[in-house]
Amino acid sequence: MQLYLVQHAQAKNEAEDPQRSLTKEGKQIALRMAGFAARRNITVAEIWHSEKLRARQTAEIFAEAIPPQAGMHEKPGLGPLEDVTPLVSALAGARDNLMIVGHLPHLSRLASRLLCQDETKTIVAFQMAGIVRLDREGAGEWSLRWIVAPELVA
Repeated sequence: MQLYLVQHAQAKNEAEDPQRSLTKEGKQIALRMAGFAARRNITVAEIWHSEKLRARQTAEIFAEAIPPQAGMHEKPGLGPLEDVTPLVSALAGARDNLMIVGHLPHLSRLASRLLCQDETKTIVAFQMAGIVRLDREGAGEWSLRWIVAPELVA
């Protein structure tokens, strides 16, 4: 199984937009990263995102470039400060490739929990709209396969 973790793209500040929609630059960077994913033939069964607008908009950009076979879904428990335990349990039974578009510190804690069973350690330095790929062989352990930061994608 391949798990792609994506921190939402740059969003407007709350004073400018209480809903925190993506900035023009955030949309452009997300489009560039989604194009990278498409050129690399990344496929996912589903894209999950939090209920926050910035995560949904980022997920929509990725879904346009790499259409998930089973669609894009808003999932509870993906907010910035949510407990990662229910998500870790859900991933234990997952078999198909999946992309999760979310927030910090949640994504950082999730990656650390999957990779070293300690969510208090910072193992992955996420960047907005960056892509982190974790792999799991069967029901075994997770490994970090690669990270692509936006500044590496032309």
